[in-house]
Amino acid sequence: MTDKLVLEQVSKEVGGQALLENISFAVPAGSILALIGPSGAGKSTLLSLLNRLEDPTGGSIRLDGVDIRALDVLVLRRRVGMVFQRPSLFPGTVAANITYGPALRGEKPAQAAEEYLKEVGLPPEFAARDAQNLSGGEEQRVALARALANGPEVLLLDEPTAALDKTAAHQVEELIARICRQRGLTALWVSHDLEQARRVSDRVVLIVGGCKVEEGATADFFLSPQTETGRAFLAGRLAENSGEVH
Repeated sequence: MTDKLVLEQVSKEVGGQALLENISFAVPAGSILALIGPSGAGKSTLLSLLNRLEDPTGGSIRLDGVDIRALDVLVLRRRVGMVFQRPSLFPGTVAANITYGPALRGEKPAQAAEEYLKEVGLPPEFAARDAQNLSGGEEQRVALARALANGPEVLLLDEPTAALDKTAAHQVEELIARICRQRGLTALWVSHDLEQARRVSDRVVLIVGGCKVEEGATADFFLSPQTETGRAFLAGRLAENSGEVH
C-alpha cells in the first residue's frame, strides 16, 4: 500500500521548549491512524503541522512524496482537511459555511450544500439554518460537511467527538469512520478514548512527552504493546504530561 503521508524526524520547539522530538512514521493511503497518548503529549500540535497551521522546526512532512512546504498553503488545506473538537462555524447559513472553501477560491463545490448535508446525515432544509444556532452534534456534522466540500484526500480529526454527549459522540464517530471508508480518505484521528481508537483505526501511534513511543497495527498494539510505556499507558499508569509510570 502506498504511503499518503510520511513524517521524518519531525520536531517542534516553541520558546526553546521541545513540544515534539524526532517524530517519524508513515500513513498508508486510505487508512485511519489513531494518535493516542496522555494529555499534553503533543498530538494536537502534530496535527497542526500537517496542514501548516504551524511549521515544524525540524524534519520533513511529505504528502504523496512532496514536501508540504513546497505546496501553496491553500492548495494544501484543500487536500488536507481538518475537523476540530469544537468547530468554529461562521455567522450565516449552514450552506454558506459548507461552500465557504470553494467560494474562497472562486470555485463551485463538486455538489450542492444539500448533498453534503445528506452525506453527513442532515436533511436538506438545514442548508438555510443559522449556523450559530445548532446543537453540538449538528455543528460537528456541518463542520465535517464543510471539510468534505473542499474535496480532501486527508482528514485530520482532533478529538471530533470529545465535546459531545454519549449518543451524539457514537453517531458522529460512526459517521466519520463510514465516510472515510466510503471515500477512501486517509485520516489521522486524535482520541483520548482508547476504545474509540480501537474501533475506528487501522494503526496507532503512541506519543508521550513529545516523542513517538510505539507504532503498530491497532489490534497488535491493544493485544500486546511492545514497550513498558505502552503497557503502562493502556493500564492507566502514565502520569499526564510527564509520561512517568506510576
